[in-house]
Amino acid sequence: MERKSRFSQWLRRPRSGADGESRTGAGAASAREDLLLAAAAAGFPLAPAAHPAGYGCSCDRIGCPTPARHPVSFAWQTQATTDPQKVAQWVSGQPEANFITATGITHDVLDVPADAGRMALDRLGAAGVEVGPVATSSADLHESRMLFFTATRGTPEDEDEWWPCELDCHPETMDEHPGLRWHCRGSYVLMPPARLPGEGHVAWLLGPERPLPDPLTLLETLTDSCAQYAGATDREHGAAAWPMGR
Repeated sequence: MERKSRFSQWLRRPRSGADGESRTGAGAASAREDLLLAAAAAGFPLAPAAHPAGYGCSCDRIGCPTPARHPVSFAWQTQATTDPQKVAQWVSGQPEANFITATGITHDVLDVPADAGRMALDRLGAAGVEVGPVATSSADLHESRMLFFTATRGTPEDEDEWWPCELDCHPETMDEHPGLRWHCRGSYVLMPPARLPGEGHVAWLLGPERPLPDPLTLLETLTDSCAQYAGATDREHGAAAWPMGR
C-alpha cells in the first residue's frame, strides 16, 4: 500500500499552467518530471541515459549500436538512485536525457516482443493472473518490445540461490536475443517516458504503482507466447526461430 500511496502523491502534484496547457514545452517537461519522480517513489533506481541526436545518439561513440538506449556513465550501477532530490536535479540539469532503471536491485524486467507480450497479457488476464507494471518500447530500426516489471530474484539472501542463465543477458545483446530476455542483476532497461531516434519511444502501458509479481508467475506464459510468436514469424518470413542459448 505504501508503494501505491507514494506513487499517487507524485501524480497529484500540482502542475504549472492552465488546465488546457499543451503537452509540449513546459507542460511536457513537467509531466515528464512527474512520471520519473513517480517511478523513483515507486522504488525504481534511476540513472541518466543518452538521448536522440537527430537519427543517432547523443554520446561520442561513432556508429553507436544502441542509440539513446544506454547510460551516460560507466558507473550507472552505483549511480542509480530513488532519491527524489537527485532525480529532480538530473531532470532539470539534463532536460533531454533519457533515464535507465537498474534491474536486479529492487526489480527485474522480462522483456519480450510486443506481439508476444500482447498474447501473454490476454492469457494472463483470462487466467486471473495479476501482472505488475508493463511498458512498451518502439523504435524505427528495431521491433517493438514489451517490458514486464517484476520482483527481483537477482539479490537473494542466500547467494547460492542466484543462478546465471541464458535468459539473463545484457541490454546490448538485444539483437542476438529476439525472444525473451530476463534483465536482472547487472542489467538495465529504459524507464518511461523515453525518446528514441525517429519516432520511437518508451511509455507505460500499466503504471509503476502496481505491485511487482514474482517473475516465475509470468515466465511460463511469456515463454509460450514467445515460442508461438517465433513460430509464426518463422512461417511468415522463413527465418530461424529465436534461440534459447548463445
